[in-house]
Amino acid sequence: MTVLLALLVGLLVGMGVYLMLQGSLARFLLGLALLSNAANLVVFLSPGLVRGGSPIIPAGILVLEPPYADPLPQAMILTAIVIGLGVLAFAVVLAYRVHQVLGTDDLDELRGTDR
Repeated sequence: MTVLLALLVGLLVGMGVYLMLQGSLARFLLGLALLSNAANLVVFLSPGLVRGGSPIIPAGILVLEPPYADPLPQAMILTAIVIGLGVLAFAVVLAYRVHQVLGTDDLDELRGTDR
């Protein structure tokens, strides 16, 4: 299962980089979303996949007995999902405004507007 998820991460990164290298601003944003999801999946897979209980210590026991799920990557992913969604929403609004003002989403044509 870990190998399959590692291949999925590689596929997401490859597709994200490919889309970001295209000439369209919309494809760039889709590639950014795919890279964000791939990074979240890497953080999720970093401690390893463990079929275990929740990391809550029952009453009367001083130390948690393995196997248990690591809560830190799950909390980090939740935070990363919220931040990634905010960044993506901001980028979509910026892309929409660029399209309104300039009438194009071609990144090569946008280079002439830097001056």
